[in-house]
Amino acid sequence: MPRTRPVDSKDAILDFADQFPFFNLIGLDVVDVAPGWSTATIRYRDDLTQPAGVMHGGVIASLIDTGIAHAVLLLDGVRRVLEAGGAVVSIDLRVKYFRPVSEGGLTCESEIVRAGRRVLHAESIVTNDAGKEVARGDATYMVVPAERMERGT
Repeated sequence: MPRTRPVDSKDAILDFADQFPFFNLIGLDVVDVAPGWSTATIRYRDDLTQPAGVMHGGVIASLIDTGIAHAVLLLDGVRRVLEAGGAVVSIDLRVKYFRPVSEGGLTCESEIVRAGRRVLHAESIVTNDAGKEVARGDATYMVVPAERMERGT
């Protein structure tokens, strides 16, 4: 598996996501991406629950984090940095949970709300199969050029 994600097209991004081990482990599916936007889904499974029998909050947080990460990939400035060996990393992630999930699927719609040269802000809304809001998240991501990755700064 390549360490860096291909960003040359929507299809390349979706193909990479289909093969990514962590996404496969929890059943996360990146359904669609566009510049500044993405949709991702996951289905309830008994092995993704916390002790009370509802979907673990960390799984929902992973859905939000992944949705937001994919919303940034096709932005022009981000693509150039990634193609040159840089990265995009989350520096803040907040999640608010509104309803427990004990069956069915979840859909996460993510959208960039502000994109600077180095810092991006995004929001996600997670809904269940009935269209009810389950969680809402927001995140701040940083674009790290290749030269900073090499220096570790």
